[in-house]
Amino acid sequence: MIVQKVEDINDEALEVYHALRDKGILNDGSFIADSPKVVNLILEQSDIEVRSILATPEYFEQHRELIASRDIPIVYETSKKQMGKIVGHKIHHNCMMHAKRPKDVSLDALGDQILMLDNITSSENVGAIARSMAALGVDSFMLGKSSPHPFNRRALRVSMGYSSWLKIHIYEDIKDSIKSLQALGYSVYAAEVSQDAIPLASLQAAEKWVLIMGHEGFGIAEDILELCDDVVSIEMQEGVKSFNVAIAASIMMYNFKKR
Repeated sequence: MIVQKVEDINDEALEVYHALRDKGILNDGSFIADSPKVVNLILEQSDIEVRSILATPEYFEQHRELIASRDIPIVYETSKKQMGKIVGHKIHHNCMMHAKRPKDVSLDALGDQILMLDNITSSENVGAIARSMAALGVDSFMLGKSSPHPFNRRALRVSMGYSSWLKIHIYEDIKDSIKSLQALGYSVYAAEVSQDAIPLASLQAAEKWVLIMGHEGFGIAEDILELCDDVVSIEMQEGVKSFNVAIAASIMMYNFKKR
């Protein structure tokens, strides 16, 4: 491991830390993680290939053994003020990581319990769902190309790094994916408020299941609902239309697991 003190904040090698402030997914499939909690969890509990770390002397001193335990080619040491200049905006943490994103998992290599997103647009919701999945033991995450990736910078930060625990599959077409999953023996459930929906408290989930969570504002389209095996809704007080999608996903996953 090479420790290099930053002399020039415009060094080309540091440009990756300035790229895509919120998205954080680079063209070569690598990603940027920030904050000690996220970086340390990835270092401690994953085999993700780390390319470099950018951090303050205080971070390196506190976590020297952890950093040394991984095969990291280079670590850049700089002040917090310089880090902000390198990144291009004010920061509130003292470390960042550049690492290689794990390859997406094929459909037939996913686990028996899958959370699938249909056109979710919020990075915060993607990250919050990933964190709940890790906590509840649902290890497979399916998203469309239009949804923020769980390794984008903000989603990864909100997940507290737990996106790195999940098997991730990016699908091309949701309808084709539903049919393929059913052919593999999964029961596909859509989370939607409708007159024909099964109340969550009454559901007995299949052993292999997929739970689809829809767009934060528009829900799940009717033609997609028709492909699903069942539609499930959370019982709510009269006059309340919906939960936040991340909260609803957590409630449903907990009940699917316990029932």
